[in-house]
Amino acid sequence: MDGYGQFCPVSLAAEIFAQRWTPLIVRELLSGGAGFNDLRRGMPAISTSVLSRRLAELLAAGVIERRETERGAVYALTPAGEELRPVVEQLGVWGKRWLPAEYREQDLDPRLLVWDMHRCVRLDQVPRRTIVQLHFSDAPAEHSVFWLLLAAERAEVCTTHPGGDVDVYLRSDVRTLTDIWMGNTTWGAAIHAGKLALTGTAEMCRALPRWFELNVFATVGRAEGAVLATAPTRT
Repeated sequence: MDGYGQFCPVSLAAEIFAQRWTPLIVRELLSGGAGFNDLRRGMPAISTSVLSRRLAELLAAGVIERRETERGAVYALTPAGEELRPVVEQLGVWGKRWLPAEYREQDLDPRLLVWDMHRCVRLDQVPRRTIVQLHFSDAPAEHSVFWLLLAAERAEVCTTHPGGDVDVYLRSDVRTLTDIWMGNTTWGAAIHAGKLALTGTAEMCRALPRWFELNVFATVGRAEGAVLATAPTRT
């Protein structure tokens, strides 16, 4: 790894934390230990080779550790890695406050959106085993339909029908559901505007928004006069 050649702690820490994809790996692990495939589902655009390399670097630096479980190997933050929590949280707050609320097309990924949603289900609000089918009208065919299987013990993302009757059908474009998820609009406003439709029993459709916590940064407001631009697209 190339360093900055400076003794400043900011410089030395940046050599570890500021590598491409590393902050996102730490973000994923802050929600608990995760296997290799789960990490990829939280970062759909990362290649397996890059993820393997970044994990090896973080292991060598002592930021993460690898544990063997009955379900296979998982990665978890060490105490040193856990101390990065306020750094990652403040980075997210800063991004929500100062960067444009209008997302670039390249930043709208239904795979990440559904994966993030499944981590924020209020399972105690779901009345029984429930299947929600999500259809994104503007996504590529291979990423246009997902199923959320919500049960008492956990929520799962399925890319094939999990079996059983679908309780609620959700249809939207990726941008609209992302804006709801990030607090830029509301479920009601999107439905009223005709940008999101829920189909099922009236009771289940009314209840669905209550089943989800929004993204952790959804309540962060925009800074007054924010004028920063997002970074240019990498080539």
